[in-house]
Amino acid sequence: MTSTKALPNCQAYRASILHFTADPAFNDNAFRWHEDGLLIVADGRIYAAGDYTQLSGTLPEGVKVQDYRGKLIVPGFIDTHIHYPQTDMIASPAPGLLPWLETYTFPTERKFEKEEHAVEVASFFLDELLRCGTTTAMVYCTVHPTSVNAFFGESEKRNLRMVAGKIMMDRNCPDFLCDTAEGGVRDSEDLIRTWHKRGRQLYAITPRFAPTSTEAQLQLAGELAQTYPDTFLQTHVAENTDEVAWVKSLFPEARSYLDVYDHYGMMRPRAMYAHCIWLDDHDRARMRETQSAASICPTSNLFLGSGLFDFARADAAQVPLSLATDVGGGTSFSMLQTMNEVYKVARMGGTYLPALRMFYMATLGNARSMQLEGTIGNFATGVEADFVVLDPHATPLLSRRTSRTESLEELLFALALLGDDRTVAATYSAGKQVHARGPQPTKPEAVAV
Repeated sequence: MTSTKALPNCQAYRASILHFTADPAFNDNAFRWHEDGLLIVADGRIYAAGDYTQLSGTLPEGVKVQDYRGKLIVPGFIDTHIHYPQTDMIASPAPGLLPWLETYTFPTERKFEKEEHAVEVASFFLDELLRCGTTTAMVYCTVHPTSVNAFFGESEKRNLRMVAGKIMMDRNCPDFLCDTAEGGVRDSEDLIRTWHKRGRQLYAITPRFAPTSTEAQLQLAGELAQTYPDTFLQTHVAENTDEVAWVKSLFPEARSYLDVYDHYGMMRPRAMYAHCIWLDDHDRARMRETQSAASICPTSNLFLGSGLFDFARADAAQVPLSLATDVGGGTSFSMLQTMNEVYKVARMGGTYLPALRMFYMATLGNARSMQLEGTIGNFATGVEADFVVLDPHATPLLSRRTSRTESLEELLFALALLGDDRTVAATYSAGKQVHARGPQPTKPEAVAV
């Protein structure tokens, strides 16, 4: 390691530090834990992470250490599936996925043809993510190019590492949200040329799901994905049994729902498939072979009654896995709350998820599933300095529990099961603080009536 005395824009943070180098489910030496640690950042990237006693003497003269002792620094959370236009319809009642789409989703998304509305929602959405410690997300916009421009514009202002794309759908949707096979792909290609790799912005080709795209649109989307192999691709698959039956009626020649996408060349690295509940072993094998990733959305799946993700079969098949909120079907922006729910989903299916693995999934695991290891996800030297400061004493109950923990696993488990946005003391993106939890409003005085 060269001396930090030559480092420009050097910053240092003292706290307990945790990050991962591998999946704890399959590796005994998968994480780095420094109970009294120091994180050194230079020019928005990680320079070093280690024990305070070993690194403090290497700091350039005059660098002040931000003291977060008593708190825990982890890499910024990564959310691999979320819909920013659905922010305003979170917690909307419906008996299932398809009626929920018709009643709430489509009417809400119609408003995003107006730039002013899209900008306002994108701004709130990104601030909410940062308040919850999420520094990167794979985001669905709407069918309107204005919704994508608004989102990336707000993300660029905050210098965030975000992935997003315009929804493509040319059938089985309201006329006011319907594009065309050629028009949807043309708009997407224009947006790729405008935004992909501009600063920290990345583009995702985004057919909503197979039922809302014609064969012609799926064919063109697949060709676009092959033309731009370093873009992302995101869509939904096998979320709900009614949806699976609908796909079977629309694509009777396909072996499975996932096979529809495979047929059109959409399975590849940087492809993210949300839900993946009703897959079979052949589907899972294809995901492993193509390095297409599954995005597990527990709060959404429970809220809509879609089903329980099968961890045992996915792990046996070595499917790349990630964790996501899926707002607005999901009921929280918080990845801590999402860990809470995925733990229960796994238990209902007979799998035990240790807290270490849940934190891995929300950080390096999600980065790996997106093929972004080395860019985000841990504290390896040169990685972008996106990180979160967690407060184990953020609430009275959390403080009472964490003060009695006797291991790192117990501490992380308490944070996952009892934590939420209040646990996030600060969020940093590219080394800059983009959120700090302030004092809570005082309780209003009683008013005489």
